[in-house]
Parts: sequence; C-alpha cells; structure tokens
Amino acid sequence: MSKADQLTEPLAHHGEGAVWYSGWGGLKWVDMYAGDILSLELETGRVSRLHVGSPIAAVVRPRTAGGFVVATERELSLWDDGVRQWSTPPLWSDPERRFNEGGCDPTGGIICGSMVSNDGPMAAEVFRMDAAGTVERLFGDVRISNGLGFTSDGTRMYYVDTPTRRIDVFDADRGRLFDRRPFVTVEEGRGYPDGLWVDDQDGVWVALYAGSAVHHYNSEGVLEDIVEVGATQVTSCTFGGANLDTLFITTSRENLSEKEQPMAGAVFSVPVGVRGLPVLTYGA
Repeated sequence: MSKADQLTEPLAHHGEGAVWYSGWGGLKWVDMYAGDILSLELETGRVSRLHVGSPIAAVVRPRTAGGFVVATERELSLWDDGVRQWSTPPLWSDPERRFNEGGCDPTGGIICGSMVSNDGPMAAEVFRMDAAGTVERLFGDVRISNGLGFTSDGTRMYYVDTPTRRIDVFDADRGRLFDRRPFVTVEEGRGYPDGLWVDDQDGVWVALYAGSAVHHYNSEGVLEDIVEVGATQVTSCTFGGANLDTLFITTSRENLSEKEQPMAGAVFSVPVGVRGLPVLTYGA
C-alpha cells in the first residue's frame, strides 16, 4: 500500500479526466461543472484554465493533427489553439442525460459514454466517433458510463458502469467491441469504480469514488496495490512524467461543505514503479 501526495491546491469543485500528453507539455484535467480545462506546468506549478462554454464530460484527448477533442454535455467537439473548430450536433435532447467519460481507441476513434442524472432506468448509451467525425451508437443499457482503456495490443477494452461496481472487459477489433464480461468487482463498502488507466503490463488502475483510493488490479484481475488518497471522492487517474511511471489522481469537492476534507478538489501524485500506457490520440 502506498500514499499519494497532494500536488496542487484544491482548484476544482469536481476534478475529473486526468490526461498526460507530452505534446501538451504535461497534465490536463477538467473542472467538470465549471466547464474548464485545467493545465499544469510541472516546473513552475502554474495552472491555467480554458473555459469551453459548457460542462465537460471529463473527456479531453489529444488530436493527432494537433489540438484536442472534448466531450461536453451532448456534443463532441474539436479544438485547436484554445478555439472550437467543429462540433457534432447534440446527440440527444433529454435534459437528464449527459456525456460522462471516455477515451480514444487504437484506430483513432473516440468512445464516450453517457449517464442519466436521476434514479431512473438504464437509459444511457455509449457512442463512438471515428476519425472522419461520423458518430455511431455502440451499446446501451448503461446508468453511469465511466472509465475505459485498452490493453497494450489493442485487443481488449476495460470498461466501467459505476453503479455495477464492476470493471468489465470487451474484446476489441477495428473500432468494434464484442463479448462483454466481468473482469473485477469492487467489494461493497470500498467505493465505486470511476476513471481508470491501463499500465504496460495490462494492469488496471481505477479511481474509487467514495473510497479514498486507487486500486491496481493485474491483468488477471488480482488486486496488487492500493494507493491511499487524502480525499474521499477520487475520480480519475493517469500515468505521466518523463517515464510515465507517476500516477496523477483527481478528486472532487462535490456535496462537501467548505470545512470538510480540505484537500478535496486537489490533484495528487505518487510514483508507482510501473509504466502506464501513453494516451491514445484522436484522428487518422
């Protein structure tokens, strides 16, 4: 068991979507409901914000051609130099649904799931946008679509629908997903799986909302390590640093009073002794 150190001030109300990309010069994450993308300069500790005009679904991924792709409440959009260049039309009209989390696949597409904001039926869905900007529905019967990530050879995708407390795994082939099955079930009382990242041994590191921790499961689904975090609501994690062997972790202050958990909303970091897979990029 290891313990993460606080890296930033508690700058986000609901921090999410940590991503490290060398082309950006480091770490980005989002303050979801504020609609801000935060960028950290590690050398100076300076954090800048870019407001995108809508809540962000914790998905910011680099584009192969430069800039990044963002999922907002109901749209996927392309950005460069801080300016929106293009976006899809809204993909639904239901005000109780919004995009929530996702990531790129090995073919250059982006997969992003949605969630419903009430306690209704499993009405959310998962979509994929290919490198040409064409969007298709992949599957439904989802409540809170959350973290996803591919194995090193691109043949499997790990996936979280948070209320199930499971990490599932799909077989993957050229943008298609098959044979969904359980990979790990998080024990009741240890939190709910949220964002995840995959290491170069195909192990899964998953943030546990209401769990004050990140769990590391090896490629066989065996719990190998627990990273303790100084805030209850742990939302996402990613690997970064020069050797991709430091884990960066986001947290949330949502539903906390001003005096509760003073470190909540900060980014934490910890060296973990394994390398993460680099972020996949969007586009051809």
